[in-house]
Amino acid sequence: MTESIQSHRKDEHLFLAEKFFQPRSAAGFDQVRLIHTPLVKTKVSDIDVTPHVFDWQWPFFINAMTGGSKQTGEYNARLGRLAHALHLPIATGSQSVALREPALAKTFATLRENDPDGFIMANLGAGATWQQAQQAVAMLDANALEIHVNVVQEAVMPEGDRDFDWLDNLADIIAHSAVPVIVKEVGNGMTREAITQIEHLGAQYIDLGGRGGTNFAQIENARTKDPSVLADLAGFGQSTVESLLEAQNVQAKLFATGGVRSVFDVIKALRLGASAVGVAGLVLHWLIKLGDEQTQAKLESWQQELPILMAMLGAHNFDELKQVPVVYSPELVNYAEQRQLKLR
Repeated sequence: MTESIQSHRKDEHLFLAEKFFQPRSAAGFDQVRLIHTPLVKTKVSDIDVTPHVFDWQWPFFINAMTGGSKQTGEYNARLGRLAHALHLPIATGSQSVALREPALAKTFATLRENDPDGFIMANLGAGATWQQAQQAVAMLDANALEIHVNVVQEAVMPEGDRDFDWLDNLADIIAHSAVPVIVKEVGNGMTREAITQIEHLGAQYIDLGGRGGTNFAQIENARTKDPSVLADLAGFGQSTVESLLEAQNVQAKLFATGGVRSVFDVIKALRLGASAVGVAGLVLHWLIKLGDEQTQAKLESWQQELPILMAMLGAHNFDELKQVPVVYSPELVNYAEQRQLKLR
């Protein structure tokens, strides 16, 4: 199969995502302290870690990464096997390239082949039509659909879109979809105003996609012939924690994605209001550096540690976790005050 420009871009994204991976993220989790209470009344065996999302067993999932080329298809197969072994939900990378080049569909469908009974999320950009969205879902026999909004990435991408009027598209996709739709940012976070807009469109699931994880402004800038163009956007946007603070009085289920580096980050995101937490760059980093078996072992350790940490904090479930006392850094307090957000 001859590789197209779009297909080659998928390989570039994979390579650059690993090149720019940071063990310590800028997602803001280090600006949140959970307060220790030494006299808790809990037993690890009594802890319920089932999230109130779909029929998921765990409150974290493998978020969108890749697909669209021979190499990335091989990674999708590995990710599918990983999700299947651990009973973790998983999302594919953007399928738009497969809609343009049907021969590439197999690089995405391999997720379902390797995770036949798992919860799989299809993925398209907000510029897609509702008919294309249905095609993407059918390609994977998907259980849900991520629609990503990525103005910053498109702005920096040399061949990116320049028409960002997506509200009508989103409304149509949500209205026509036979599966749940998750509206997702890709690394620059959200504001309360944007979250309200998305809810008004009928979305019941929102992935905040905060700054601090995989940085597509940085990745796309590295792909340009003139890397000085829009270079300042590498640090633009709201962090994952800031985005969680922005999510005030939200009815939709919130997913927190961006810069998650530990199971304790998962705990903090859930404490701040997330219903589930997405992990992408870290899983890719483990796969590349450690291989499949060690990646599976690390995620299994998260599954084992999660109820232990919950018991340590005195929380039998995620409703109780939201009552654990917390202290914010002066920087986060200042952010909340300027944005007129109530800290919780």
